[in-house]
Amino acid sequence: MKKTLLATAIVGALGASAAAQAATVYDQDGTKLDVYGRIAMGVAGGGPEYDSNGNFQDNGEEFVDVYSRLGFRMSQEVTSDLTAFGRLEWRFTGDENDTDGGFNEIRQSYIGLQSKQYGTFQAGNFDSFYNQFVTLPFDVYIDRGLEFAGHRKQSRGDSIGYYTPDLQGFTAFLQLKHYSVRGESAPNAEGTVIAPQGGVRYQQGPFTVGLGFVEDVRRVDPNNSGNGGGNGELLGGLIGSYDVNDQFSVRLGYEGREHSDEVGGGFDKVGLGATYTTGPWAFTGDIYDVDPDGQGADSRTSWALGSYYKVSSNFDVFLELQQPDQQSINVTLDGTNSEINADGDDLYYLTGARYHF
Repeated sequence: MKKTLLATAIVGALGASAAAQAATVYDQDGTKLDVYGRIAMGVAGGGPEYDSNGNFQDNGEEFVDVYSRLGFRMSQEVTSDLTAFGRLEWRFTGDENDTDGGFNEIRQSYIGLQSKQYGTFQAGNFDSFYNQFVTLPFDVYIDRGLEFAGHRKQSRGDSIGYYTPDLQGFTAFLQLKHYSVRGESAPNAEGTVIAPQGGVRYQQGPFTVGLGFVEDVRRVDPNNSGNGGGNGELLGGLIGSYDVNDQFSVRLGYEGREHSDEVGGGFDKVGLGATYTTGPWAFTGDIYDVDPDGQGADSRTSWALGSYYKVSSNFDVFLELQQPDQQSINVTLDGTNSEINADGDDLYYLTGARYHF
């Protein structure tokens, strides 16, 4: 396996590490069941001292769970070309005595059909296709560090999606997220909304390039505030990566969203990053220039660094740093309106260990 792929496994982007460590519980007559997961603990500290509304928030160190999870992957061969599959994954808080039943999120829950000739169709609760096919080269951090759209973008629940098989290096994708008002006594004024996203990815040798769009609707899923939350305008990205050799890869990307005259929210982002691996070590570094569009704010420079060490095939340790370059904000202190320059005081860090099974 190429060392660049090993780096991805160490970092754990999109659960690649979990996939490598999955235990096969049943595999007979074309039917397969895998169990996988991880227990991850760490210490986090730093980060902005004020939120976007100017409210003070303590940013001291804390012992934290680092996205522990437990999941199942299921598949059954229907024909030599067609496979039915399903996936179910929970997230739990592993650093505390959780009295609410342990699991606090159904992270993945979807079913589908995969054809080598016709492509893959799936439905349910899954990661954004835009993230899987476009922004994935930058999605290398366990926690913070990704400034482009992540796995929740207009996804995670009530979604259907399709992507083609590999067509001489090209893979096209389309996904629809449905926001419903069925059964609501006071329906959202926007009513039923469908948020589409789509695009194409090209992979050939050391090159990977993804081009995609998301209709970033304003609706927010009441069951999960991480979904939706756009400004009602179109978001698009062009992102690529290049494997210089088996140890070193670089990535470059652009993402922009149109400005809304009603709620603002426009931006242009340019990102540059790299991953280097040597033996059991992996190192990542990324820097972004973020230019708010029509918001009267200055551009900011965000950066992230990560180091990861694979102690064994199942156990790794890590350290991540991130500086989002929060802009100066106006807050009220002792009845006086003041401007606080948060730049330089908001370095975020996370260090810890993970055991994969």
